[in-house]
Amino acid sequence: MSVTLLAGSATASVALAADVPAPAAAEAAAAPVENLIVGYKSTATEASSNTAAADDAVAKGKKAGKKAKFDRRLGTGAALVNLGTVAPSEAADVMAQFRADPDVAYVEPDSRAYALATPNDTEYAKQWDLFEPTAGMNVPAAWDKTTGSGVTVAVIDTGYVAHSDLAANVVAGYDFISTSSAARDGNGRDNNPADQGDWSAAGECGLNSKASDSSWHGTHVAGTIAAATGNSKGVAGIAYGAKIQPVRVLGKCGGATSDIVDAITWASGGTVAGVPANATPAKVINMSLGGSGACTASYQNAINAAVGRGTTVVVAAGNSNADAANFSPASCNNVINVAASNRTGDRSFYSNYGAIIDVAAPGGETRRGTDTPGTVTTPENGILSTLNAGGTTPGAENYEPYQGTSMAAPHVAGLAALLKSANSALTPAQIESAIKANARPLAGTCTGGCGTGLADAAATVAAVTSGPVTPAFENTTDFAIGDNATVESPITVSGKTGNAPASLQVGVNIAHTYIGDLKVDLVAPDGSVYTLHNRAGGSADNIATTYSVNASSEVANGTWKLRVNDNAGGDTGKIDSWSLGF
Repeated sequence: MSVTLLAGSATASVALAADVPAPAAAEAAAAPVENLIVGYKSTATEASSNTAAADDAVAKGKKAGKKAKFDRRLGTGAALVNLGTVAPSEAADVMAQFRADPDVAYVEPDSRAYALATPNDTEYAKQWDLFEPTAGMNVPAAWDKTTGSGVTVAVIDTGYVAHSDLAANVVAGYDFISTSSAARDGNGRDNNPADQGDWSAAGECGLNSKASDSSWHGTHVAGTIAAATGNSKGVAGIAYGAKIQPVRVLGKCGGATSDIVDAITWASGGTVAGVPANATPAKVINMSLGGSGACTASYQNAINAAVGRGTTVVVAAGNSNADAANFSPASCNNVINVAASNRTGDRSFYSNYGAIIDVAAPGGETRRGTDTPGTVTTPENGILSTLNAGGTTPGAENYEPYQGTSMAAPHVAGLAALLKSANSALTPAQIESAIKANARPLAGTCTGGCGTGLADAAATVAAVTSGPVTPAFENTTDFAIGDNATVESPITVSGKTGNAPASLQVGVNIAHTYIGDLKVDLVAPDGSVYTLHNRAGGSADNIATTYSVNASSEVANGTWKLRVNDNAGGDTGKIDSWSLGF
């Protein structure tokens, strides 16, 4: 099987814009701490009694040798505890006392927020996909918490052509193209992932195939993820503190599945015969590539193993304006499948869609067809990133806008890097769940289904840094929802004592083309049924929310089930994932 890159046609080069203001100075890392925010579990007396919370604050402070007092109750129900003004190390001593208390859900410093500065990268003003409120991914508001430092993102693509706006963030990669004719470097696999160009002559890549120039596709993708930022030039990367690992699999006429699955294995820290071990395994993989057909065993096995090593795998949905279930690796399990949206917040005309999509991200829309007479070209609506001006072999570095789900996927890969950097304990399943749960509705429309909506960087980062974000128990296996049928997804709970809480958190992610047909129930181990959703929502195409259930009469341990019943024909969907948080 051969796969191809998933970007649309390039448009003309973009001229440099005037400088924008430089970032403001960052807050000092050792700023004193005045208050703590303490969240108590719902079963704790301190969660509802200010007197109990006040007594607890004093007691915890004494144990740490500090003065602490209850100040007030926040709108979320958390307690604000005043410490006076203490050094971060002294605040940490008090926080340790709270964390040791099983009745405390979380404790954190009452940190300060500041007006966000605009990066001084000269092309930043054109990166609508990062900051515009209608259809941007709300990235700048996440940068005060994380920039992706400590995370390596593997870009499995055409390789990397040297670019000064990326060079500082590139680590050693590998060339996995087996045949020298496709690689154009005179040999097979080697440790040089330099992009030699993927141009082809008419008819060279199959009957009636058109001639094409080199795309420098991997370099464009890499710039969206981690272009250097604040360096007074070019564009800003979403996770500009992260590192890019170029892994070359696409050359002339695409790339072979056998090469790509080896690249997935190696990039995630696995062993590939004849290839040296990866010294810097990636915690995120981006694959802006694909071909027709359902997910193969080769792809699925490689992806499962990568995820098992702790690597989040992000893939492009495809550019055929068709159901993504018919494309691979988009249709594989254990991936984050990304559709493309445009500058008005609609699904981009070319983007694949369907119940298998997890989330949407900006992919741009520079034109409505490459050969349509009268087509209007709008480069300002594309995704601007690092590129090269060479038509076949490398030339001068430049910046150009592309369109495609290839451009959408790296937005989510960059977000995954931000999340992993902000909370290194997050698993791939937890990263996927957080991205989907914190997406916001598309400003426009998405016929056919775009997952849970438009990925929102600030909301997702806030969710994984504000307190406990990971459910204790989760099932991320897809369960198809058939017409006029009932399906159940199980979670087995063990290691708990006593009954479930009065506020059992049930996270549900269901993708379905008509949720008004669905009844969704939580089934306790003893068979008791708690209805979460009862044929509401009409033609909405997903359920992505967390329900609070009073399950205090149920024994916690045992097999819980999410039961979904469809009472009509003609609609399709799946249980994407669900979780129980005790």
